[in-house]
Amino acid sequence: MPSDRFDHASLDYVESRAPGQGRLAPRARYTSDAIALDLDGAWRLRLAPSRHALTPGFEAPGLDDTGWELIDVPSSWQMADVADAPRFGAPAYTNQIFPFPVDPPRVPDANPTGEYRREFALPREWPETGSAVLRFEGVDSAFAVFLNGVALGNGKGSRLPTEFDATGALRPGRNVLAVRVHQWSAGSYLEDQDMWWMSGIFRSVALLHRPLDGVGDVFVHADYDHTRGEGVLRVDAEATGRITVAELGLDLAVGERARVPVEPWTAETPRLYDVELTTAGECVRLRVGFRTVVVEEGLLKVNGTPILLRGVNRHEWDPDTGRTLSAETMRHDIELMKRHNVNAVRTSHYPPDARFLDLCDELGLWVVDECDLETHGFFLTGWRDNPSADPRWREAYLDRMSRMVERDKNHASVIMWSLGNEAGTGDNLRAMAEWSHERDPGRPVHYEGDWDSGYVDVYSRMYADHEETDRIGRRAEEPTKDPALDEHRRALPFILCEYAHAMGNGPGGLSEYQRLFEQHPRLQGGFVWEWIDHGIRRRTPDGREFFAYGGDFGEVVHDGNFVADGLVFPDRTPSPGLHEFKKVVEPVTVRIDPHARTVSVRSTLDFADTGQLRFHWRLEDDGVARAGGELAAPVVEPGGTAVLPWPAELAGAAGAAADSERWLTVSARLAEDEAWAPADHEVAWGQALLTAAPPVPAPGRSARPAAREALIALGEGVFDARTGRLVRIGELPVEGPRLDLWRAPTDNDLRGWKGSVAERWRQAGLDRLEHKVLSVESGEAGLTVTTRVAAAGTDAAMLALYRWSAPEDRPGPLRLTLEVRPVGSWDLPLPRLGLRAAVPGTLDTVGWFGGGPHEAYPDTRTAARIGRFAASLDDLQTPYLFPQENGSRTGVRWALLTDRTGGAGLRISGPVPFALAARPWTSEDLDAARHPTDLVRRDTVQLSLDAALQGIGSASCGPGVLPEYRLFAGPATFTLDWETVTD
Repeated sequence: MPSDRFDHASLDYVESRAPGQGRLAPRARYTSDAIALDLDGAWRLRLAPSRHALTPGFEAPGLDDTGWELIDVPSSWQMADVADAPRFGAPAYTNQIFPFPVDPPRVPDANPTGEYRREFALPREWPETGSAVLRFEGVDSAFAVFLNGVALGNGKGSRLPTEFDATGALRPGRNVLAVRVHQWSAGSYLEDQDMWWMSGIFRSVALLHRPLDGVGDVFVHADYDHTRGEGVLRVDAEATGRITVAELGLDLAVGERARVPVEPWTAETPRLYDVELTTAGECVRLRVGFRTVVVEEGLLKVNGTPILLRGVNRHEWDPDTGRTLSAETMRHDIELMKRHNVNAVRTSHYPPDARFLDLCDELGLWVVDECDLETHGFFLTGWRDNPSADPRWREAYLDRMSRMVERDKNHASVIMWSLGNEAGTGDNLRAMAEWSHERDPGRPVHYEGDWDSGYVDVYSRMYADHEETDRIGRRAEEPTKDPALDEHRRALPFILCEYAHAMGNGPGGLSEYQRLFEQHPRLQGGFVWEWIDHGIRRRTPDGREFFAYGGDFGEVVHDGNFVADGLVFPDRTPSPGLHEFKKVVEPVTVRIDPHARTVSVRSTLDFADTGQLRFHWRLEDDGVARAGGELAAPVVEPGGTAVLPWPAELAGAAGAAADSERWLTVSARLAEDEAWAPADHEVAWGQALLTAAPPVPAPGRSARPAAREALIALGEGVFDARTGRLVRIGELPVEGPRLDLWRAPTDNDLRGWKGSVAERWRQAGLDRLEHKVLSVESGEAGLTVTTRVAAAGTDAAMLALYRWSAPEDRPGPLRLTLEVRPVGSWDLPLPRLGLRAAVPGTLDTVGWFGGGPHEAYPDTRTAARIGRFAASLDDLQTPYLFPQENGSRTGVRWALLTDRTGGAGLRISGPVPFALAARPWTSEDLDAARHPTDLVRRDTVQLSLDAALQGIGSASCGPGVLPEYRLFAGPATFTLDWETVTD
């Protein structure tokens, strides 16, 4: 290869808008029998702090690099030893803002640059004929490549493959590969993608032999004619050879077209066929799915059927390795998605590791493949100099689009191309869409940033609230800015490419979105933001682990914990939000009608029937199983409904005990092992109350309180005579209970497009309430304590009346009835309305009958089923990366706190279900902490017992709490019974 293709001593390519030099044309990725040499492993690295501190002649084969450090390839250099003390600089997180001066295409002189070197020898079996290609799957951000001192080329486009011709520089013996990687480049202006800024060779590197008479590019056209049940296959290739599909009995020439009966590919039925392309010099293998994607009649259809996307946005992330993922991690992610009823992924905001798409083909996910493009930082400068509208950047835009399309065009799972994300508007985006339509007319084009939608095939928005989404579903949205495009856009299907921001506790309002999706055919679903929290695993000096977010590495500019907004935690533990999403989007709806004594099963699957499911029923009294079995159910076709008769065993079951609630639960489970879950995995469930418990009787005539020095005794309760505060129940110390209106703000409380509700709460003093005792009265009715609860600086208050009673003539629980009446002006929603109490820390196990097993709030409780549950105090906490309100269980009938040593416990119950949270720290402790490691356990268990709670919403990036879930001040009554229990 000639070394004069470019000046290899110059660094001009770093700040050039051009996408690269010396690169080969992009092509499809495929499996070949041609030999390849894996160059992953340990490389030498020297990190230069700037362009002025580079190593002279670093590319020379004879350079002594033995003093350089070792680093794994693939990896990002900022992640080396990141848990304790990063060796090569530190990660930095921003959402929008560029972490360098905005002066395109220039970047700072202080531009950390990694100088990589690797020696290798060709294997003995390497052929003497043919050519050699050096392939980089991903390098961030700009890089230049030298082989044995010969400059091969340079490139940009971090999350896209780049190939160089290495033939002329390759030697039969020792070879030295040198790669110079720059943290910042002109390409960085196109990669402002709401993620950690990281650098290096973070995807794999390989040397590929290209045989004489081998295969160049391959484009498989595998359509499906749903009217005839036939696949239509044509394989175009830069080769002369034969195409064989043994299973279908096909043997075709390249470019020849054939029709044959096939099973189509869908995300629900991911049927793949093995296709081989054989030439004189090479055999290429591809896994092919037959399907057709069109937009017609205003709907997005696959194989003639409209689809509903139950999707997530997915950044590539691992808490220990950053954006470098193993195949095992990727498979685990997809299995986890499928187990939680996710059926689609938007690859935000760049093409993923190609192996991920292989797995989507195999396991079944709809994929919106997004280009490696985002210029969001220009929003903060009024979109001035935005590259999307600058023709000097057009080559770079088209280059990124073509490299994605060419690499991924043979994946059945990819049903749409996305031009990128939050890159404003401009003719460069239009040029990308036009090129894509011409190159691959079989896939629609998506882009959210231009709401007029003149050059795309779907109307896409992010974070439209429920009301606007409903209007769009009715095609009654606001008109386009360009009147000529209004009719075009109203004829398009609609997708929420981002919604339900899953930051911290939440998201709320998922059920209401899903109802809209199912109500309006135009609304074809969306993608929750996002799949995973991008926390980085770190350790405190004393060895405790936590997950870092923006600002934890001393970044001057950062966006804090906004990077922690996923449905799974960084270690891939599902969050309560993922459990809620699974229930909301379940593909089979089970409804039980106790009066008609029927069970109906409605399928919302688009292609598969319910033949892979079995239906099980379980009868429970107060959460204790009484009977169960399999429910005979016909196979339900996609979109169909079946009504099942009441099972005979259930009809003959004995009645519930007089004081019990009887619940019937019907569960849809996998009948056999699937590739993504074992048999008996629960896909969906429904539940109904068959017999309600009788009303809890009042204590009757109350025992009269008895004075004991400075104390008052009432039943099991002992009270402070001056304050009326409960001191103990029996021998169990109790602090409180007293009225509580405060919660540690959630991310959604703290943030919001319409302002922070948490800030309004603080201004109103809800975090610093004072309790003034107005009277303590004991008499025939028991003990009555009147207090006024208010904050300094305001006359708004709550009058709280505590009425304590206990049975006079028999042992029984101590009953508290709290009556609350607001005084003055309360014009803001309350965080909570309930009671706060504390009990000894030895009561560290909680059992309850009510909603569970996970936390739930008024607008996140769809997944809470009624049952009997138990958990340790630690397991009741949800370890959000940024501590906040968490762990409340909903619909609690009774809760039992016990001591594992066998001492006395405490039972709390109510005639009306309540919400329960139990913690080893206070709401104030949560509020003050930045990480879970900041929380110090107290020697008490802090109880929150709530009559009502404010909803959660998703205001951290989206709509706030819906009106029906807002908690406003008003008169309220709340009753709880308290009693000690012994094992």
